[in-house]
Amino acid sequence: MDQAMPWGGAAGEGGGGWRGPLSGLRVLDLTRVLAGPLAAQFLADLGAEVLKLEAPGRGGETRGFAPFLEGESHYFLALNRGKRSMVVDLRQPEGAAILRELASGADVLIENFRPGVMERLGLGAAALMARNPRLIYCAISGFGLTGPLAGAPSFDIVTQAMTGVMSVNGARGGPPVKLGLPVGDMSGGIFGALGILAALHERAATGRGRLVDASLYDGTLSLLGYLSQLAFITGEDPRPMGSAHPSVVPYDAFPAADGTIVIACLADHFWPRLCAALGCAEWGLDPGLVTMAQRQARREEIEPRIAAITRTRRVTEWEAILAAHDIPHAPVLGVREALAHPHARAREMVVEVTHARLGPLPVLGRPIKFPGSPQAPLAAPPVLGQHTADILRHGLHYSEERIRALGERGVIGLAEQEEATP
Repeated sequence: MDQAMPWGGAAGEGGGGWRGPLSGLRVLDLTRVLAGPLAAQFLADLGAEVLKLEAPGRGGETRGFAPFLEGESHYFLALNRGKRSMVVDLRQPEGAAILRELASGADVLIENFRPGVMERLGLGAAALMARNPRLIYCAISGFGLTGPLAGAPSFDIVTQAMTGVMSVNGARGGPPVKLGLPVGDMSGGIFGALGILAALHERAATGRGRLVDASLYDGTLSLLGYLSQLAFITGEDPRPMGSAHPSVVPYDAFPAADGTIVIACLADHFWPRLCAALGCAEWGLDPGLVTMAQRQARREEIEPRIAAITRTRRVTEWEAILAAHDIPHAPVLGVREALAHPHARAREMVVEVTHARLGPLPVLGRPIKFPGSPQAPLAAPPVLGQHTADILRHGLHYSEERIRALGERGVIGLAEQEEATP
C-alpha cells in the first residue's frame, strides 16, 4: 500500500485545504458505542484519515439507537463525524485478511471489544504489530487489560458507580445520581486519544509502535482530582453537594425570578465584589466572612441569604449586574440554548456538513483550534458502508470483479452509492 496516499485515494469529503496536524495519519476504527468512537473522532478532528470498520447488516450498535432522522441515528451522527465507513465481516477469513492488509499500512488501530476478542480472531495487537511494527494499537475497555476486573462488562453507569463519581453527584442528602453527561465513556475516549498521541510522539523517535491500554475505569478514577485527595487527607468520603462546591463558598446555582444563575467565587477577592453586586456591601466588610474557610463554615447562613436576593431579579438582569462587577457567573442553559449561543457559533462549535443521505446537517465542531491555520471543513458522518468499494478499489487495489464477489459472499457490505462498477 502506498503510504503517501490516503486509503480512498482522495482527501475526503471535508474539502481541500489543511486537514490538520494529523494530516496523512491513517487510523483504523474498530470501535463501537461511545468511548472508542469518541477517541477516533478526536483524531479525525485533528486531520487524521479515520476508516471505521463496521459489521455487515446494521453496522455498529449505535446505528440502531433511536431517535432517527430519515433512518440515521442521532447517536451515531454525534460520534462519527469526519470518518469513512467500510463494512467487513471480520469473522470470515477473507474479512480478517482485509483487516490485516489495512493494518499493514495503518498508523493507528483503535478497538474497544472486551479483552481477548481480537486475539481469538487472530487480529490482536501482537499479531498485527508483528506485520507492522510501526502500528500503534489502542485497546479501550471498561476495566483495562489487567487486574481482577479485566474482561468484565462495563458501560458508563457501571464506571460512574465503581469510581465514586455517582456517590458525589446529586442533591445534598439525596441518593447517588448518575451524571447526565456520560463522563465514564468520555474519559475512555479522551485518554485513549491522549495515549495514542503520546505513542505517536515516541514513534517519531524510535520508529516503533506501541500497545496503548486505556480504560473507562482508569480514566474516570483519574478525574476525581481534588476529591481523591480530600478523601486521602480527611479519611472520609466526599458527599454530594448538588451544584455547590465542598470547599468554595459561594459557588453554586441560585434561583432567579425566571430561571437559574450560577455564581462562582473561587477566590476571596470576588467576595466583596459579589456583596456589592447583591446590594449588601456590608457583608463584604464582615471580618468573619473574609476568607474562604470562614465562609465555608457559615455556608448554611450565606447561601440562603444570597438565594433570597437572586430570586428578586430575572436571569438577564443578574447577568448584566454580575458582569459589571466582574463576577464569574453563567445562566443555566438548556442544550438547545447552549448550541445556539453566540459564543458557540463564534467559536465554530456548531457547523453544518453535507450528509450523503440527509443533506445539510448541523454537528458539533472541532474542540481544538489552530490560530493562523484554519482547517478544511469537517466531513459528515458516513452512511453504512459508504466507502467500502472506494477503499478496496483505491487503497488495496482490488479489482471490480473481486469486490463484487466479496459482496456476494457477504464478506463486505456496499452502500448504494458505492456499488462496484459492472
